[in-house]
Amino acid sequence: MDINNRAPASTRHQIVIGAPIEKVWNLLSDIDRWPSWNPTISFSKLEGPLAPGTSFRWKSKSAPIVSILQEVIPQKRISWTGKSMGTKAIHIWELEAQGNNTIVKTEESFNGLIVKLLKGMMQKTLDQSLQEWLLCLKQNAER
Repeated sequence: MDINNRAPASTRHQIVIGAPIEKVWNLLSDIDRWPSWNPTISFSKLEGPLAPGTSFRWKSKSAPIVSILQEVIPQKRISWTGKSMGTKAIHIWELEAQGNNTIVKTEESFNGLIVKLLKGMMQKTLDQSLQEWLLCLKQNAER
């Protein structure tokens, strides 16, 4: 699965985390615990097993989101699609071990009428969101 490169808003970011890939994966894949380490997420609930096809509900900066897991490759890749207030998102996370460090790459696209109408603002929001996620993940994994 890939993000929608033709979407009005899309971005890619990466970070090196000074922690083993197992620790990073455990934080990222434990969806129910996202609010414990990412202050921009106030609620998250996986509605079944951590497997493709399973949905989860969450709130990011008070926006309610319904997502469906698309790929789950332990310690390597997790991706999902999501919908919130007319916006369709595709979000991908990839992890790569580099010695005792982990390279984390993430990318996401936003599509929908509101995104087309507010392209600049939505692009800025998307960039900030992924940068915040990466920093929170890094801070918590390196503890």
